[in-house]
Amino acid sequence: MHPPAILLETPQLLVVHKPAGMAVERQLHGYPSVEDWAWQYLSASTKKPFIGIVHRLDRPVSGILLLAKKRAALKDLNLQFAERRTEKTYHAIVQQAPYPAAGTLIHWLAKDTEGKRAVIAREGATGAARCELKYKILKDIPSGILLEIKPVQGRFHQIRAQLAAAGTPILGDARYGAEASWQPDAIALHAHSLRFRDPADGQWRTVTAEWE
Repeated sequence: MHPPAILLETPQLLVVHKPAGMAVERQLHGYPSVEDWAWQYLSASTKKPFIGIVHRLDRPVSGILLLAKKRAALKDLNLQFAERRTEKTYHAIVQQAPYPAAGTLIHWLAKDTEGKRAVIAREGATGAARCELKYKILKDIPSGILLEIKPVQGRFHQIRAQLAAAGTPILGDARYGAEASWQPDAIALHAHSLRFRDPADGQWRTVTAEWE
């Protein structure tokens, strides 16, 4: 597995392209993590580096990951995510085209902690949250249908569970009913772009990671 690629670095933050199969946070189970990699990388120039995990990507998902290098930056970025002022765009490959070709999916999702998955719940159920995402078909490709996805929230396994509930599970995502395989230790979901305000100057930044 290759290390994360640095897409943007400032004194306040670090944006990387996380490879599929790499965890975000330190793991007890032996998986390599972005957090460990960032610690080693920043330790080369800083005695006591600070690494703030702003948001997360599932281990089998690739793409853009934002890290804070200062506590003040972490606080600012966490607030942006909490208030949904950031904009996240994902790409996914599914075997069956959704209908209609573009639209909005709305479900109530609860977390099955034991099964480590998100499950569809009835509206207003205890422990469930309303989840919404917008999607559109970009094009047909040899491996399936390429979708653009913009989740409104960012709940645990939200995209994976909602697409599966709509009858279009992501390639390789056997946990959510996919029958078609994908790459080893990966599913066909990629965090393509992220738009956020730079904590240093308040300017909007958009970072893109091309799918490899």
